[in-house]
Amino acid sequence: MRMENKLKLSFLIAVLAIPVLPVQLALAGEEQRAPPEARTAGTLGPQVMRAISEIQELMNPEDEDDEPDLAAAKVELDELRERRWERMNDFEKQTLLNFYTNYWLTLENYPEAISTFEESLTIEELREDTRMRTLKSLGQLTAAEERWRDSIRYYEFWRERSLEEDDIVYRGLSYAHYQEDEIPQALPYWINYMELLLDRGEVLGRDDYSYLNGLYFQLEDFPNALDLTKTMIVLFDDQTDWMNLSAVYASLDDEDRRVRSLNVAYLKGMVDDENRFLNLGQSMGGIEVPYSGTKILNDGLNKEIIEETEENLTTLSQMYLIAADYEAALAPALRVAEMSESGDGYDTYGYIHYLLANYQEASDAFQMAIDKGELSNRADTFLFLARSLLELDDFEGALAAARQSADAGNDADQRSANDYIGFIESTQERYNIIEERKATAIDFYRPYPSLL
Repeated sequence: MRMENKLKLSFLIAVLAIPVLPVQLALAGEEQRAPPEARTAGTLGPQVMRAISEIQELMNPEDEDDEPDLAAAKVELDELRERRWERMNDFEKQTLLNFYTNYWLTLENYPEAISTFEESLTIEELREDTRMRTLKSLGQLTAAEERWRDSIRYYEFWRERSLEEDDIVYRGLSYAHYQEDEIPQALPYWINYMELLLDRGEVLGRDDYSYLNGLYFQLEDFPNALDLTKTMIVLFDDQTDWMNLSAVYASLDDEDRRVRSLNVAYLKGMVDDENRFLNLGQSMGGIEVPYSGTKILNDGLNKEIIEETEENLTTLSQMYLIAADYEAALAPALRVAEMSESGDGYDTYGYIHYLLANYQEASDAFQMAIDKGELSNRADTFLFLARSLLELDDFEGALAAARQSADAGNDADQRSANDYIGFIESTQERYNIIEERKATAIDFYRPYPSLL
């Protein structure tokens, strides 16, 4: 979560607003000899006053219909500086530089504004309130120029001289340290910023809490992130916070609460992307409620949030298998079988029929899997084909399939297939014995011809 690099500076215009000079002062001395120039640090001499009044009118005309003439104002500023700078007292210099900063800020030329502010700090008799405003403005402007270390420096200068704390300074220090990847230093400043506003009775926005939560996440302070996320849910009931709650529980290795919190978000209609639908649906199997997982997956498919892909339908059929709802698993399994480029889909479809004792359908599906090819485990498919055919008393077909299983597999597959061949042969022998006994019994109990 990265902060915007450019800070909004519109409030600087208000902080450094051009003072409105009384008209009578601006016009004083036009028709009489000017009094001696003031040399104290707190007054403007008549000539500086007249020049400043003209500049002010150019930059901020009294008539609202008149457009500011910034170009002319800049010419006048430069002429005044060149003509009188060396003879100006500190207050006059401060006033002139104040107009320069307003000019640069109006043009959004922040580097020049920064240079002018920095020059203001060199004035020996600079008023303390002006110095404090200048330091704060420099903290903001250097941040706007991504000069984060300078921003920290000016804000810290401000704090060294100030008897009180300020929310803008706290916030600026946290942002700057964050941009410098100094997360541990950014955290306390942001907490102080939030506490300061709360102490004033102001209401914090969700973004304030989100930034703090982002710091906790980056510091991997998940216990505090959990408490804060719960608070945010109570205050804002926002979708993102519910998703974050699930993520925090995951980070704390609390799988049960992770799934349950995500499920609550789903029930509130806040889960609206495929990954979370799939994650929640599959996770329900992990907490032993797989049938609920199938309902969630079907809901996502019906809403077209979950795409009907081979992988997603496979997930659905597997969830039905975990829930032992084999009948319901057939439809998505068949769809997967039809979509798949390999025979694995028909293999799964055949296995489900096998579980349902639909041996004819199972053998047909296993044969289709073999015919389609590209099987993940060809030996296993042949073996289940043999099992299905044996259930249908097709001993020859079962033996043939079992032998093919032995040929297709590794040593372990061969042992399993050979063991099953032995089982088929013994089953066939028992079957033949039973059939012979049935035939004998039929002959023995054949009824005598009627005496009538």
